[in-house]
Amino acid sequence: MKQYSFSLANEDATVAFGNKLAKVVKPPLTIFLEGDLGAGKTTFSRGLIQALGHPGAVKSPTYTLVEPYEINELKVFHFDLYRLMDPEELEFMGIRDYFSDDSLCIVEWPEHGQGLLPQADIHIEIQYVDSGREVVMEAGTPIGEALLSQLQ
Repeated sequence: MKQYSFSLANEDATVAFGNKLAKVVKPPLTIFLEGDLGAGKTTFSRGLIQALGHPGAVKSPTYTLVEPYEINELKVFHFDLYRLMDPEELEFMGIRDYFSDDSLCIVEWPEHGQGLLPQADIHIEIQYVDSGREVVMEAGTPIGEALLSQLQ
């Protein structure tokens, strides 16, 4: 599958990038976010979720594992698996129920849930580059490929 790269100068650009993606997303969709601590995964998620219509704060679900949002008729689930000790914990929380035909699932630190998460439609990696960020996006499914082609 094709890769797409974007440079982001600062936090505002990261939020704007989430806004841009919000214009083309539709369920069902699974997005994996990878990058070092502080790279901008939650900042990107905030831009995406607020652009979809959530009027309030978007906090990192580091301790709760998942933050649900009902936006119009869209179910958005923002996962942060950084503190997950054992992927089996996801089975206990009913992880499979979140990935439905009417949901958008954003998963930070997906490698911590390996083997229990579905394939990502879009895989996004955010890396530090000098004082900014480099974003590399890759589609994992035909749905993801169609969506990413709309961003160009």
